[in-house]
Amino acid sequence: MILVVIEHEGGALDRLSSEALTLGRSLAAAPGERLQAVVWGPGSAATAGPLVASGVAVVHEIADPRLTEFAPEALGKGLAQLIEREGPVAVIGTGSERGAEILAHAAARLGLPLAANVTEVRPGQPWQVTRQRWGGSLLEEARLDGPIRLLTVAPHAFEPAVAVAGSAAAVQAFAPDLTDGDFRVRITSLVPAEEGAISLADARVVVGGGRGVGSAEGFAQLDELATLLGGTVGVSRVVTSAGWRPHAQQVGQTGTRIAPDLYIACGISGAIQHMVGARSAKAILAINTDRDAPMVTHATYAVIGDLHTVLPAIIAAVRAAR
Repeated sequence: MILVVIEHEGGALDRLSSEALTLGRSLAAAPGERLQAVVWGPGSAATAGPLVASGVAVVHEIADPRLTEFAPEALGKGLAQLIEREGPVAVIGTGSERGAEILAHAAARLGLPLAANVTEVRPGQPWQVTRQRWGGSLLEEARLDGPIRLLTVAPHAFEPAVAVAGSAAAVQAFAPDLTDGDFRVRITSLVPAEEGAISLADARVVVGGGRGVGSAEGFAQLDELATLLGGTVGVSRVVTSAGWRPHAQQVGQTGTRIAPDLYIACGISGAIQHMVGARSAKAILAINTDRDAPMVTHATYAVIGDLHTVLPAIIAAVRAAR
């Protein structure tokens, strides 16, 4: 049995969970293997529909009234107990910070190795995996041995699972043995996203800005272009450090990892930490005065010039085309 750890929002699966399901389905295609999932929190029962469409036969719900918000230590302990009871061949977590934290807690409790940020799995004796290291700047070939293989999927390494026909998934409640001490670390409040805003992780077009934008006021043109293209604005770390834009808009190793159809990088040098977050973009248009900037060398297309001259021209062309 292959067990996939699912994250959801009120029963709606997120993209990274769908990516983990893609890998899970491929591994469960081996003779005698079944694909199962584990969920928790409000709306867990509603995941049965989307999960069966992804080939899941059984949904295990970690049931505890205190799991209304994210509590990594409690979830890791509950997952470890479920793994001990079910004895899966492998457990797959999402490539999110939460997914990695839960799997790390479970691995520590079970005394098992954990392969994080996996991009390819080759089952055998032992399993061979390829995984991202050093923020995605290199790929490591490793062996994953042990009675149960634990791994997390690198963000955007697999396309989300395609829906397949299937009968209703069986939902089985699992009540772990948890104490109040297991909830000493937990989410206590959430800041809701702006109404109607497109998230960086889901945006098909991202207009990025770096030091070259020059000021907080300089982002007005980026906001305008992003709105015209139905996208959103992302920024480099130096922009958030300067206080020009909030950290929630940061793209990179310590920000959000994006996978848009088009990333328009304006005045961004392209340091490795930023490229880690943008490497999954299908196409990159770099606008920069420095033709030797790393972002320009990584770009699909490049315009060498002042972004404050180039962007108004692009905005005018898009408006004219419409």
